[in-house]
Amino acid sequence: MSNAPEPHIEILLVGMNGDLRGKRIPASAEKKVWDGTVRLPSSTQSLDIWGDDNDDITGLSLTIGDPDGQCIPDPRSHAPMPWGPEGSSQVLSTMHELTGEPSFMDPRAILAALLERFKARGLTPVVATELEFYVVDPDWRETGRPQPPKGLTWRGEPNGFQLYDMSAVDALDDYLQTVRTWAKVQGLPADATTAEFGPGQFEINLLHRPDALAAADDCIYLKRIAEQAARRHGLKSTCMAKPYGDHAGSGLHVHASLIDENGNNVLDAKGGEPVMLTSVVAGMLKTMREAQLIFAPFANSYRRFQPGSFAPVDIDWGFGHRGTAIRIPDKDGPAARIEHRVAGADANPYLLLTAILGGMLAGLDANLDPGPATEPGQAPPAGSGRLTHDFLTAVEDFSASAFIRETFGERYQKLYGDTKRKEAIAYLRTVSDFDYRTYLPRL
Repeated sequence: MSNAPEPHIEILLVGMNGDLRGKRIPASAEKKVWDGTVRLPSSTQSLDIWGDDNDDITGLSLTIGDPDGQCIPDPRSHAPMPWGPEGSSQVLSTMHELTGEPSFMDPRAILAALLERFKARGLTPVVATELEFYVVDPDWRETGRPQPPKGLTWRGEPNGFQLYDMSAVDALDDYLQTVRTWAKVQGLPADATTAEFGPGQFEINLLHRPDALAAADDCIYLKRIAEQAARRHGLKSTCMAKPYGDHAGSGLHVHASLIDENGNNVLDAKGGEPVMLTSVVAGMLKTMREAQLIFAPFANSYRRFQPGSFAPVDIDWGFGHRGTAIRIPDKDGPAARIEHRVAGADANPYLLLTAILGGMLAGLDANLDPGPATEPGQAPPAGSGRLTHDFLTAVEDFSASAFIRETFGERYQKLYGDTKRKEAIAYLRTVSDFDYRTYLPRL
């Protein structure tokens, strides 16, 4: 009798916070996955960061009997799972009500619905993501704090900044090779891997996809690969936006363009004035503050927005300017596109793309003016708005927004806003070590 572990298939749902939940099913019973008979409580999609269904504020769990939903798999996302027993695989699914329609709470369904609005205009978003994350030593559970991998420290302290430092890449080459190998096995369009500013911080770029849903799937799979590969090598990966107070935060930058039914990039200025491109930029700027809760979904997210860092604090744009919220790397030719630089690595990629593309739609529906571009070495133009540094303020802006209501649906706006308000209030009620260290001795 063989003792080899049995292969399995994992059917996965993406939660509100970009977390993966689902079921592990023996490969011998895989047929039930493709038959659409796998069920989970629909309230799985309403769980907060602590895993609480918050029935007292949502009424979506025990209040209505905690009904099941159907997990309908997306065959395009079916991929080998190289960290599992040989022959194991995973597939992303979308939660559907038992009556057949997609759940209003499912992030994949929300993005898919928005993409239908582009399709009706004969347009297809082309999207790529750039994910930054940290790798830390495995003793974080005991110490309660992250520490850089020992290969990147000297006497316990980081060896300075590591931006583009190939010795940092070499120090963690075994881990990064595993990430690259597994990404290839899963068919992810992974491109360059670079060392970023922080100790143990890396960025992996994913190539453009003319399918925003697939691009979000790629990103969520890359996050999982980074986590599983770290576990394999006795490390821990984290997509916290700001794991260290004195080191760079981690972003999730998005590049996006639009092609028509003939494959032409409609944002291409063709050597002239980029009228369509700047109108799309204006739409994103106009809706940015209202959508900031999507770009920065946790209390820790707001520690990343600091003056003098590469995380933007102003609602501005520029040509090739990496300090702006919206950067235009190219305005002419097939590569004409925008780069959205606001979101942290902790953002849910499906909700993130929904908010960004929804802002682009606002610029397509009207000829909008983004105002003057921010020039290198200059302050943003007068009248540029600012992003908030406060979690609860972002919650209130999100909850009051007509743009959010139209883009995400009224029910999801209330669910997400109410759930995040609870989290923000819990954060405000928590007295930190900083409070005790600073105020207790002096007041």
